[in-house]
Amino acid sequence: LASLIFQLRAQNQVLKKGVVDEQANSASLKEQLKMKDQSLRKLQQEMDSLTFRNQQLAKRVELLQDELALSEARGKKNKKSAESSSQLSQEQKSVFSEDLQKKIEENERLHILFFEADEQHKHLEAELRTRLEVLETDAAQHQAVVDSLTRKYTDTIEKLQNDKAKLEIKSQTLEREAKDCRLRTEECQQQLKNLQAALGSRLEESLCIINEKVPFNDTRSNRYNALNVPLHNRRYQLKLRDLAGQALAFVQELVTALLNFHTYTEQKVQIFPIDSATDTISPLNQKFSQYLHENASYVRPLEEGMLHLFESITEDTVTVLVRFLIFSIERVFYRAKILMCCFSFQETAVKLKTFSEHLASYLCFLRKILPYQLKSLEEECESSLCTAALRARNMELHRDMKRLTAAFEKLHTYVSLLALPSTKPEGLLRTNYNFVFTNIATSLHGFHDVLKDISKHYSQKATLEQDVPTATQKLITTNDCILSSVVALTNGVGKIASFFSNNLDHFTTSLSYGPKGGTEFISPLSAECMLQYKKKAVAYMKSLKKPCADSVPYEEALANRRVLLSSTESREGLAQQV
Repeated sequence: LASLIFQLRAQNQVLKKGVVDEQANSASLKEQLKMKDQSLRKLQQEMDSLTFRNQQLAKRVELLQDELALSEARGKKNKKSAESSSQLSQEQKSVFSEDLQKKIEENERLHILFFEADEQHKHLEAELRTRLEVLETDAAQHQAVVDSLTRKYTDTIEKLQNDKAKLEIKSQTLEREAKDCRLRTEECQQQLKNLQAALGSRLEESLCIINEKVPFNDTRSNRYNALNVPLHNRRYQLKLRDLAGQALAFVQELVTALLNFHTYTEQKVQIFPIDSATDTISPLNQKFSQYLHENASYVRPLEEGMLHLFESITEDTVTVLVRFLIFSIERVFYRAKILMCCFSFQETAVKLKTFSEHLASYLCFLRKILPYQLKSLEEECESSLCTAALRARNMELHRDMKRLTAAFEKLHTYVSLLALPSTKPEGLLRTNYNFVFTNIATSLHGFHDVLKDISKHYSQKATLEQDVPTATQKLITTNDCILSSVVALTNGVGKIASFFSNNLDHFTTSLSYGPKGGTEFISPLSAECMLQYKKKAVAYMKSLKKPCADSVPYEEALANRRVLLSSTESREGLAQQV
C-alpha cells in the first residue's frame, strides 16, 4: 500500500508540474500579446499623426496652388512685376514641389511600413491566438486529467486508509490471538511434558512387563501371524453379497446384449450383401454364420458362472479369493472336520475360477470368429454395392473388431490372475490385489470406449446401407436390431465399469481377507476357529435376548384398578360408619 501511495503521489507531482509549466507558458504568451498590442497602438498613433500631417500638407499645396493662380492673374496686369514675381514664384514653386515630392515619398514609405507592420501584426496575432487556444485546450485537458486523477487518488487514498484501519484492527486482533495462542502453547507444552513423563514411566513399566511376560511378538513372523484368528466381519460379507447381486444383474444384461448382437449379426450375414433367400452366400459367410449360431453355448455360461458365484456368498461364510491347502493331519476324523469347516471358504474361490474358465471359453469363441468376421467385412467391401463411404465404415469396423477381441483378452488376463490363488495360493500376494483390481477397472473402461466406437461406426454404416438400391426392409430392420444390441452392450459395459470403479476399495479390502499385518491369507485352522467363535458369539447374543415375562393386558389392568379403588372406598366408608 505504501509503494502504491508513493507512486500515485509521484505521478500527481509530475502532472502538477506540467500544469504549472503550461500556465507559465500561457502567461508569457499573454504578456507577449499585450506587448504586441501596445506596439500596434503606437503604430496606429503614428499612422494617425502621419495622416493628419498629410492632410495639412495637402491643404497647404491647395493653398499654394490658389496663390499661384492669383499671381498668374496679376501678372497679366503688370508684366514687369509679373516677370519678377513669376521668377520668384517659379523658385517658390520649385521649392514647394520638391518639398511636396519628399512628403509624398515619405508618406508612401510610411504607408508601406504601416501596411507591412499591420500584416505582420495580424499574422502574429492570429498565430498567437491559435497557440493560445491550443494551450488553453491543453491546459483544460490537463486540468480535467488532474481533477479526475485527484478524485481517483482521493478515493484510492480513502480506500487505502480504510483498508489500513481494517488491517490495523485485524493486526491487533491477530496479536491478541497470537498472545492467547502463545499462552495456550505454553500450557500445552507443559501438559505435553507431563504426559511424556507419565507415558515414559508407563512405557518403562509396560516394557518390563512385556520383557517378563511376553517372550516373542507373533505379528513379526508370518508363520506365527498366520495362526492368529482374524475377526469375522459380517458387514463386509453382506456388502459383498449385495455387490455380487448387482454384478449378477449387470452380467445378465451383458449376456442378453451379447446374445442379441451375435444373433442379429448372423441374420445380417444371411441377407447382405447377398440374400440367402434368393441366392447362395459365399462359403466364408456360411461358415461364419454357422459359428455365430453356436454363440449361446459360449455366452450363457457367463451368466451361470456369475449366478453360482453369487449363490456361494452367504452371511455364514467368509468370502476370499484363495483356495486353502489342507494340512496333512494323522487323524482322519480331524481332517474331515477341517474339510467341512473350510468348504465355505473354498467354494467362492472355486466359483470364481469357474467364471474365469467360462470367460476364457467365450474368448476362444471370439478368437475363432474374428478371422471370419474380418474376411466378411473385406468381402463386403469388394462387392459392387459397396460405396467409398461404406467401404471406409467397414474398415473402421474391421479395426474395431480387433480392438474388441484385444479388450476381452486383456480383461480375461486380469480375471484369471484374480482367480489364480484358487489353484496356486502363492501365485498372487495380498499386496498385489490392488494392482490387479485397478487394471481390471482400467480394462473395463477401455472395453467401454471400444464399444462406443463400434456403436458410432455401425450407426454410420447402417445409415449408408439404407441408401443402397437393393436395400430391403428386412436389412433395415436387422441393422436397427444390431444397432440397438450394440447400444445395450455399450450401456451395460459402461455400468459395469462405473460399478467396479466405485467399489474398487471394498473389493480390495474384503476379498483379500487374512490376519492383520500379514501378507498371507487366512489359514484353515484360523478359519475353523473364527467360524467356531462366530457361532459362540451368536449363541451368546441370543442368550442375552431373553423374552419378557407375560404381563397383564392394558384393558384388564384398568378394570382391576377400578375394582381396587371401589373396594378401597367401600372399606373407608365402613370404617367411618363404625
